Amino acid sequence: MKHLHSGKVRDLYELPGGELVMVARDTISAFDFVLDTPIPDKGRILTRLSLWWFERLADLLPHHVLSTEPPPGAPAEWAGRTIVARRLDMVKVECVARGYLTGSGLKDYRATGAVCGVALPPGLMDGSRLPEPIFTPTTKADVGDHDEPMTFAEVEAAVGADVAARLRDTTLAVYGRGAEIARERGIIVADTKIELGWAPDGELVLADEVLTPDSSRFWPLDAWKPGHPQPSFDKQFVRDWLLSPESGWDRASGAAPPPLPPDIIERTRAKYVEAYERLTGERF
Repeated sequence: MKHLHSGKVRDLYELPGGELVMVARDTISAFDFVLDTPIPDKGRILTRLSLWWFERLADLLPHHVLSTEPPPGAPAEWAGRTIVARRLDMVKVECVARGYLTGSGLKDYRATGAVCGVALPPGLMDGSRLPEPIFTPTTKADVGDHDEPMTFAEVEAAVGADVAARLRDTTLAVYGRGAEIARERGIIVADTKIELGWAPDGELVLADEVLTPDSSRFWPLDAWKPGHPQPSFDKQFVRDWLLSPESGWDRASGAAPPPLPPDIIERTRAKYVEAYERLTGERF
């Protein structure tokens, strides 16, 4: 295998036949930093959850998975965290759908009354459900850089009107299916980011991970109450700790965040496991 790239949470290799091998690590990122402290089993949870979702989205669009078996000679710890995938020409846009207002979307709304150029009604609060889900794309930044919001017109300028419409419609379809299934299981999908790529035959393919606690905001339905930050099953829990006085970290300093303490590691792992078990109905 040839090592191609190491991202925030995955290592990417190439097999002699051109197929890609994605290996999910237990690392966690926040505020464009990869934290020093891993979350045990996180890579396996995200891999299993993505595979579960790929099956439930297969009628909307194909996915990139060829196999879940690590290549011969791979390290033993790759078991359960490996996907052998088709090589794709990845779309140079981060495709994001939002059904609820929070995070960077809330910040933009408070400043402009819109998110990525999509005007929203006045009076919305942190956690408000939007009148309908919206497509809020961003640039695709390198590790350590920050994704910047894009308007739909900017996406059209980057990839063409037809492709932009297809990216929007596909992203909203994936979000809609995921949000519907999750809601039946007591979880709100507030927003999600998906990765799309083009196969050699021109087919649009779902890639990377999908509807995981790393790529989405998951909130417990029974605790949802707009007007303040929501409890979550995702890495927002880690972000909140890093911004608390307890962490002692000044985000504006430019310094890397501190290591996570054992209780935050344990509670974060428990949230990822609970999200997996609630959604799939399976024990992890």
